[in-house]
Amino acid sequence: MSQHNTFVSQDDNRKIIHVDMDAFFAAVEQRDQPKLKGKPVIVGGDPWDRGVVCTCSYEARPFGIRSGMATGRALQLCPQAVLLPVRMEHYRAVSVEIFNIFREITPFVEGISIDEAYLDVTATSKSEPSAIRLARQIKEKIFSKTGLTASAGVSFNMFLAKIASGMNKPDGITVITPTHAADFLEALPVHRFHGIGRVTANRLHGMNIHTGQDLKRLPLNVLVEIFGKVGRYYYEAVRGIDRRCVTPVRMRKSLGRENTFPADTADLDFLHEQILRLSQEVGDILRGMGQHARAATLKVKFADFCQITRCQQFAQVTDDAEIIGRKAISLFDECAKTFCKKIRLIGVSVTLEAREKLPSAQEEFEFIKAMNLT
Repeated sequence: MSQHNTFVSQDDNRKIIHVDMDAFFAAVEQRDQPKLKGKPVIVGGDPWDRGVVCTCSYEARPFGIRSGMATGRALQLCPQAVLLPVRMEHYRAVSVEIFNIFREITPFVEGISIDEAYLDVTATSKSEPSAIRLARQIKEKIFSKTGLTASAGVSFNMFLAKIASGMNKPDGITVITPTHAADFLEALPVHRFHGIGRVTANRLHGMNIHTGQDLKRLPLNVLVEIFGKVGRYYYEAVRGIDRRCVTPVRMRKSLGRENTFPADTADLDFLHEQILRLSQEVGDILRGMGQHARAATLKVKFADFCQITRCQQFAQVTDDAEIIGRKAISLFDECAKTFCKKIRLIGVSVTLEAREKLPSAQEEFEFIKAMNLT
């Protein structure tokens, strides 16, 4: 252990499980069509209409196929792959079964997406003291009920549980204890840290920072100077500090939709069409939730991965997709006067009107489903 291995202890008695379904959409399709088992399966959009991969089976991944990739490109990499359309309503129904299993174990369930959640099982330990055994029970119940596998991470905070669940996929369990957390994080490549994406990882590599141990050498003030507010997150993450609590019911402050294009583009007509389509989807979700928005935000990511966002309030709160679209187009056109680079991603999001009361657990789950429409 290095001299920089100081680990900041928190509430080491907490027991957090992060459960992540394995290749969820593709696994559901393979379950429903046994002839697809063992074959490369892609669930995604039409390759002739700029469709993208939503997920793919583990058999497809050795070919370099990944989520967000253009479906046409994925089929070039693996011509023998079976391409299937997204059946979101069906996946939601399966997700409800899985979340019901979570809530049989503990009421402290925080859904992150349609196929993953955090569970705080600290209180559950009165009847079952081992979080590891609880994680196994959850996996077994999911398989028994749905025929699907899940991977689980067990630790004493949410950050570490999330990392752990991705360490031994598919169908694995990884445990990170307080005793071993410091060594684990020091050895972890920086790109494996939750919250450090490809661009930031490349930037860190350029600074000769490749592992948690390297990152740990940078003082807090240096990280904040280089990365801004997120620098504090990096400082705490590499020390295993995460003060968040699993929150079964939470108020969402925003929602949005975005699209990564199969090819970088500067075609303004196409970009306008995409903005309007995304705005329509956001409006549909708002109306389905009975919510209203008070501001719109436009996100633009360029071919060089630089990114800008622009936000503006509406004259009055709205759930009208046409109003959202007009505002997003206006923001885009204003930005377009100043940049001349091709664009790889467009996103439209809205800030939600504050509610006087928290949603019920069922409302929250419906919200989670809506937020993860594909």
